[in-house]
Amino acid sequence: MADKDFYEILGVSRDAGDDEIKRSYRKLAMKFHPDQNKGNQEAERKFKEVSAAYEILKDSQKRAAYDQYGHDAFRQGGMGGAQGFGDFSSGFSDIFEEFFGGGFGSSSRKRRPSRGSDLRYNMSVTLQEAFGGKKSQIRIPSYVGCDLCSATGSADKAGPSTCSSCNGHGKVRSTSGFFSIERTCSSCGGEGSSIKNPCLKCSGTGRIKKQKTISVSIPAGVDTGTRIRISGEGEPGQRGAGNGDLYIFVNVQDDKLFEREEEHIYCKIPISITTAIIGGEIDVPTIDGKKARLKIPSGTQSETQFRLRGKGMSILQQNRRGDMYVETSVEIPVNLTSKQKSILKEFEKEGGTSKAHSPKSQSFFKKIKEVWQDFT
Repeated sequence: MADKDFYEILGVSRDAGDDEIKRSYRKLAMKFHPDQNKGNQEAERKFKEVSAAYEILKDSQKRAAYDQYGHDAFRQGGMGGAQGFGDFSSGFSDIFEEFFGGGFGSSSRKRRPSRGSDLRYNMSVTLQEAFGGKKSQIRIPSYVGCDLCSATGSADKAGPSTCSSCNGHGKVRSTSGFFSIERTCSSCGGEGSSIKNPCLKCSGTGRIKKQKTISVSIPAGVDTGTRIRISGEGEPGQRGAGNGDLYIFVNVQDDKLFEREEEHIYCKIPISITTAIIGGEIDVPTIDGKKARLKIPSGTQSETQFRLRGKGMSILQQNRRGDMYVETSVEIPVNLTSKQKSILKEFEKEGGTSKAHSPKSQSFFKKIKEVWQDFT
């Protein structure tokens, strides 16, 4: 019976590229793999056939020899000089590792105890604390190294011993014909070792659950969403493995007086009608707990904005501050006495609401007049 063409076995043309050959092989290997077709001898035969074809076509030199001499290149004494296909299972290691979680060949790596998990802590701070920074003590639920067994997980503190099932390799091998498949050892979970006499306090893990207190420093200038990483303050790994990290996520509370936009501060300040008319000076509170002197020019209207340079928020990791913007709100007096009302009426008679004194009103009524004219 004639040997079947390798290209036909993989379902590709003779001018197919390496990537196309590899993709076709992966698809067929998955389809016919013995683990997916237990007891199916036909699938096992096709799997070996596909694997043999790929072993030749994936290698540029072997493929060139096959293209020139066909199967004769790989027979005893053939042009290629190869002694059959031999043990080519090592060539599939990278592919079957991702398919089935294990590798081929003699090399194996035992899994080390995993690093501890990272922890997250949500911290809420006031706007003033965000401005000046904050040092705080926080308590978090976590794991700490077991003091009874010195984090070894073993009652006698001897630590783990070599797993008898895999002899410390972390993997066990099963053979089907001339194929060898390695899988993670179920006895030790791939670590290559196990605890013979587990500590009763930590059940052999080397750690116990406990609240711990940590000192943290929140730098000046933080904003909502700022993430602070504290290395090594997460959960410890099992049996002495390294700690994870602690991540603090900051939330800045809304303030009753100030509003923040990045590094700038905004504040609304009421001023008396007298100050707005004739001008004056007022004290303005600032985010650092002090006061700033602000000069109000005569004729100041509501919603007029003044800028105070360098009176805003601290900027994270910089030695400078943003600006503060003060918006005025002219306060209309209430509960006037008869004399005060009389004075205001006299002011109106003297032209207090004339165009020269009330430019916004005059501009407004001028616009209304223009609109009315459009309808006439």
